Amino acid sequence: MDKFAELITDVGLLWSTYSSFYLKGIRNTLILAIVATLIGCVIGLICGILNTIPYSKNDNFAKRAVLRIIRIVVRVYVEVFRGTPMVLQAVFIYFGLPYFTDAQMQFKGNSGMWIASIIVVSINTGAYMAESVRGGIMSIDAGQTEGAKAIGMTHLQTMLYVILPQAVRNIIPQIGNNFIINIKDTSVMFVIGFIDFFAQHRNIIGVNNMSFQSATIEMIGYLCLTLVASFLLRALEKRLDGADSYELVNVDPLVMTAGTYSHPDRSNIFDERSKEYKGKDGDR
Repeated sequence: MDKFAELITDVGLLWSTYSSFYLKGIRNTLILAIVATLIGCVIGLICGILNTIPYSKNDNFAKRAVLRIIRIVVRVYVEVFRGTPMVLQAVFIYFGLPYFTDAQMQFKGNSGMWIASIIVVSINTGAYMAESVRGGIMSIDAGQTEGAKAIGMTHLQTMLYVILPQAVRNIIPQIGNNFIINIKDTSVMFVIGFIDFFAQHRNIIGVNNMSFQSATIEMIGYLCLTLVASFLLRALEKRLDGADSYELVNVDPLVMTAGTYSHPDRSNIFDERSKEYKGKDGDR
């Protein structure tokens, strides 16, 4: 109990002294995670759509060749960025660009670190989202695509108005999962000098050597961020699901009386006259 009380005291002292640094790190972490996740979702959406464009032996050679090349490029991209650690991707991109261009092109200053970090996290997220989008598209029943083609819709129209709205709903949990992963994985960007929540922890323990106490603040901070993100994402899923029950609403009285409606002006023997209709001559 004494050690626990001592830990609480030290954590309180650290927070009161360095709270502005921790909060700045949290802000940078959230900005990077949100921006990179959004860009990654766009990359994954494009790759997923390109990877599911159908073609057959009856299509012309040029179309089949282009689509095959696209699928090969997407597959290589996905496998490379899913199969290597993000920390090495950051090193390769940040230091590789000036290496291959003889320092003609490089990420300079604080803005350069931001750009490099966004590029790395976005491309990494896009690789995972590409497979999620492909799986979401494939999960939609093929009969819906056939029905859309039957009424004359093009492949693009079918994707935009039939398949993607359902596929995006199906992959919302995976988008949320990638966002939560990005909140934590932005910590590896310290290798290129990006100052996020974890980098602030490293800087602070370099000053006061209170490693465990600062790590406790980090653990609590990351846990709070991920719990809030999970709560918001579940609320979004619930909103997209709509109400738990539905009631049929008919605003057109003709719909309400379908099959029983009779036109008052019809007079042949095959039409039923409304008993409540009063004609010009006063007859009912």
